[in-house]
Amino acid sequence: MDQINTLLLISGLLLLAGVLASTLSARFGLPLLLIFLVVGMLAGEEGLGGIQFDDFAASYFVGNLALAIILLDGGLSTRISTFRVALWPAVALATWGVIGTAALLGAFCTWLLDVDWRYGLLMGAIVGSTDAAAVFNLLRHSGVTLNERVGATLEIESGANDPMAILLVTVLVGILSGTQPATPQGFAWQLFLQFGIGTVAGLAAGRLLAELLRRIRLAEGLYPLLIASGGLAVFGATNALGGSGFLAIYLVGVVVGNRRSRATSHVLRVMDGFAWLAQASLFLLLGLLVTPSHLLDNAPEALLIALFLTFIARPLVVVLTLKPFRFPRREIVYIAWVGLRGAVPVVLAVFPVMAGVAESKLLFDVTFAVVILSLLVQGATVPWAARRLDVEMPDRVEPLEAKEVWIGRETVLSLVAFRVEERSLAAGIVPAELTDTRGRPVRCAALVRNGRPLLAPSATPLKPGDEVWLLGSPEQIDTLAPLFGEQKQSGHRSVRNFFGEFVLDADSSAAALDATYGLDLAPLEATGTIGELLAGRLGRRPVVGDRIAIGALGLSVRSIKGNRIASVGLKIPPRDG
Repeated sequence: MDQINTLLLISGLLLLAGVLASTLSARFGLPLLLIFLVVGMLAGEEGLGGIQFDDFAASYFVGNLALAIILLDGGLSTRISTFRVALWPAVALATWGVIGTAALLGAFCTWLLDVDWRYGLLMGAIVGSTDAAAVFNLLRHSGVTLNERVGATLEIESGANDPMAILLVTVLVGILSGTQPATPQGFAWQLFLQFGIGTVAGLAAGRLLAELLRRIRLAEGLYPLLIASGGLAVFGATNALGGSGFLAIYLVGVVVGNRRSRATSHVLRVMDGFAWLAQASLFLLLGLLVTPSHLLDNAPEALLIALFLTFIARPLVVVLTLKPFRFPRREIVYIAWVGLRGAVPVVLAVFPVMAGVAESKLLFDVTFAVVILSLLVQGATVPWAARRLDVEMPDRVEPLEAKEVWIGRETVLSLVAFRVEERSLAAGIVPAELTDTRGRPVRCAALVRNGRPLLAPSATPLKPGDEVWLLGSPEQIDTLAPLFGEQKQSGHRSVRNFFGEFVLDADSSAAALDATYGLDLAPLEATGTIGELLAGRLGRRPVVGDRIAIGALGLSVRSIKGNRIASVGLKIPPRDG
């Protein structure tokens, strides 16, 4: 009993220390996961805590459990529209990209470490995939808003590349330990099983769990447990059948998250907490598992491997993979840079240790050092790189609070609270006059001023500092949200500077634009609309933020409806004098 109490005390103190230390993440720009990793190392055998921990089997179990929860939560937050934008580029990176990165890095490790080529290739396969935990965490909590094509590619790649990485590591460990022969046919068959069974199981189980959420009535706190337990059951069953449990549970999250019901909002809130607990526990445990002095012993090799991976292997593979999809150069460079390594490579590095592969501890220590360097260098520069490479979008106005109000099974309204900021477009407007782009009014449910609700909220002009509660459809709320944010007049992230001074209907005539500004369009371009002109010049599926220059003018995609450009931003160069 005393041992159990001591274990609970230590676990609670470590989590508390990690949470409190997380304030350093925002202050110094360090990735939050690195903070938990360092706290675990400080508590370990060579740190202040002196805790002796080297149970690789327990770490492997906790790692798989935590990664499953993280992927489930990531899938729940992934909109299906991101798959329409970036599915095939992300799948290419998650398959051939992982193989290419592993091959290049494997050849380098074979030369650098002076080992058998199979051993070097195993090193490349372990760190060849990006990490879902690190990517989801940094992209969603770094304060940077990426354009949809870049963000979707990174998220889907990190959620879908685990099967390929696990397959490569498993095959190579089997070869090195003498338990599995290597044949191209066997590898192809295993690859088919991993992706095929994982995809079918994930989609089928996701539809089933989503339907259960719609039809059964449970206590509010049981809905997240239903999804978490169902997802973990699918994860285990898929692995037992020879498929990829990681892919299956990610797809379960995607299906459930996009088939919304009355219970979905409860699931999303609690699952986010589960994911944070999983990430914190995993990185604390991995920090305990590592021996810092071993990292220093292998630091020169780890540094060279990290540099080769970051500046040669990953960029070369990303360029060759994304060029056929006509990604802009700046987006390719950014995706290559944000190839974050995290918990997945460390968990994969446990495979050869448990299989008794010779020199497997060296693999583990080098992998851990590469992960730390990736989080420290790449993770800390995510916002900076986005600004330098011009893939950052203007800030979105986020509500103070948001709730879903369900009317029956199908109809959902959003009840959202916004703060009226200084120099916002909403200041001075009477809430009763708020309408969306189609002229449909939005109901003002409450108006709070100086901490007190006003009696006539709809008829009272808004002032900076007010908190206004609006009730309307999700589309209406999304349309009105920009009115409540501060209107920045300068800087790259100001809406005016990013999209331009004017908003044009995408269905307007391109010929009229040509006649007004003398663009000298081709005859075929002049016969279409401005949206068709912009889409044709882009030559790829457009996303909000895509821009082109026609003469001295700048045209940008300001909004999209379905698969078509809905509105276009027009930027006119300033006149001299």
